[in-house]
Amino acid sequence: MIPGRLSAEWAAPPTSETKVLNRSSSALFAISLAILACSQGTPGGAPIGPGDGKIVFTGDQKGDWAQIVALEDQAKAVAKADGCSSATECRTAPVGSRACGGPRYYLVYCAKTTDSAALASKLDAVAAAEREYNTHYKLMSTCEFRMPPTVAVSGGSCQAQTAQ
Repeated sequence: MIPGRLSAEWAAPPTSETKVLNRSSSALFAISLAILACSQGTPGGAPIGPGDGKIVFTGDQKGDWAQIVALEDQAKAVAKADGCSSATECRTAPVGSRACGGPRYYLVYCAKTTDSAALASKLDAVAAAEREYNTHYKLMSTCEFRMPPTVAVSGGSCQAQTAQ
């Protein structure tokens, strides 16, 4: 008998039930791998540097968070709230990635005066870095679903409306 293997007298021939179980297990494994791959953030492990819109983890949690805040500040600098004449020209964009999923908040901007592609790129970098940070430091968060705010224009500037 080969170590780690069942002898022929102990191995049962496959039945239709074991074949279905094997297919179900394979499907579950494939789905698990897909979810894991999606939750890993950027390919290739740790981010490689702030100039690339990514961070380098130093092991100093506060310092690493400061790198994410710096990326977020770069994104905010791209977003322009001024220049819109109606609320239909205003947009919201998700910022960050909480540990349980979803953005931390939404940034309001004017689509007429903001380079939307550059903003999306910066915000994607912030979200990817924050996902990596959350995983690296094994963080948890609340799991409520946050909706984008309703927007309005006041004095030519897009603003989030507050609930009253």
